Amino acid sequence: MSLTPEQHTWAKRFRWISLVEGISLLVLLFIAMPLKYVFDMPMAVKVVGWIHGLLFIIYIYSVFPTAHKLKWDFSRTLFALIASVLPFGPFIFDRNLKKSQHVDF
Repeated sequence: MSLTPEQHTWAKRFRWISLVEGISLLVLLFIAMPLKYVFDMPMAVKVVGWIHGLLFIIYIYSVFPTAHKLKWDFSRTLFALIASVLPFGPFIFDRNLKKSQHVDF
């Protein structure tokens, strides 16, 4: 599927948001949580948790307008929403999006 310039912009923006949100989840799970529970440093989870929460909200709010602009079907939109709560999910969704819509940074 080839994209119009406007759709390409929407796809790139969503991919960027998705990747940043995915990285924040991994930092929360694999850096901040061990710091809290192994090294008794709860502030790491508080700070990273707030950042991740904000990025998660931005991701969720960006799914629907992006789905509309890129004419995603229900299953792709649902996949985008489910991917947001799974570790490595945003990266898998991004790879799928890149392959199916030929989107490059």
